[in-house]
Amino acid sequence: MVSTLWGVHSHDAARRGQSMTHRRDHNSVPLGRRVAELRAHRGMSQQAFADRLGKSKSWVDKVERGVRRLDRYSVIRDIAEVLRLDPQMLLGPRQPPTPAPAENGIDAVRAALARYHHRPQSTVAAQQAGGQVAYAWMAYQHARYPQLLGVLPDLLDATHGTRGLLVSAYRLTASVLVKLDHADLAWLAADRAVAAAAGDLICTASATIAVAQALRALGHHRIALTAALAAVDPADDDAVRGSLYVQAGLAAAGDGDRRNAHDLLDHAAALADRQVSDTDPHHTGFGPAAVQTARSLAAHRLGDTAEAILRHEHVLRSDAWLRLPPEHRAAHLIDAARAYLDASRHSRAGQTLLAADRIAPAEVRNRPVARTLLAEIIRGGPAAADVARLATVVGLTH
Repeated sequence: MVSTLWGVHSHDAARRGQSMTHRRDHNSVPLGRRVAELRAHRGMSQQAFADRLGKSKSWVDKVERGVRRLDRYSVIRDIAEVLRLDPQMLLGPRQPPTPAPAENGIDAVRAALARYHHRPQSTVAAQQAGGQVAYAWMAYQHARYPQLLGVLPDLLDATHGTRGLLVSAYRLTASVLVKLDHADLAWLAADRAVAAAAGDLICTASATIAVAQALRALGHHRIALTAALAAVDPADDDAVRGSLYVQAGLAAAGDGDRRNAHDLLDHAAALADRQVSDTDPHHTGFGPAAVQTARSLAAHRLGDTAEAILRHEHVLRSDAWLRLPPEHRAAHLIDAARAYLDASRHSRAGQTLLAADRIAPAEVRNRPVARTLLAEIIRGGPAAADVARLATVVGLTH
């Protein structure tokens, strides 16, 4: 361990010089190891650190050993708060990307979620709201996040008084917020969706998909697993049930539970294989390709990077790949790019991120996780001209 922790406690000229050396070498120290050093310097055990973060000791151990990557700035910010540091102390020159343009609409969505009293809507307004919700889901499937942030506050107002539409609007809001790394607000919107469902089993089950997504984004994998499985009902629509199994499987993978992750995704696959219709009235995006992309992500979460890449390359060759919405395809490509980067295949990671940008630009340009990944690819060495150009367009380089 470095004794000065990059000069935080230097007291004389010699130690100040040493601290500057540590600062120059900061990028060479893996982030997980920096967390371990700073935690130890604070006199915290892994268990105490985990408790303060609301994580498991196993999660902390995996982060510090580099098995689990810290690729969400919100998590890095939480770690810095527990360690009583500025996040830049952890990141050094690796500052998070500048806020994406979509962030401009978050405050308006937050204000809409803070409103508890709404004017009753006329029958005509309710009918119009139905069309607006359908259009908003289509916009989501094409990753038009900045536009969605602009319409969601009014959509939440317009759908009050119509249970099915309100549940759908809250679910949509939660999904967009998860994408933009506002998982706390996403959890609030998802919880509102469940409350709005008011005992309707299929509405409650579909709302719980959003609950599980938000809980996973917050790192509460075991709770997400429990919530998703509790909502599964044999009478539910196969796509809703399958989506709940997907969320449960991904939550199990996030918690390091290999057996449950595989079993739950097998359940989802069985439901996907017996689908006979392409209609998706509950906006789940569920199907064989959705399960295949989930298997790839689960493998990566479990530390099986090579398997994750193999599964990714398999799904690209499947007939079902192009039937996924652009948002889903681009999101999966971002996950695959992370796997390639973890396998030290920087060039392939960059090209995969470019493919995501061609399919759904906002998925790369507005999502913090994608922008952070692009920044890492650029820092990894000379990047291909088209990757460097994308970084400039996104505002990461000049």
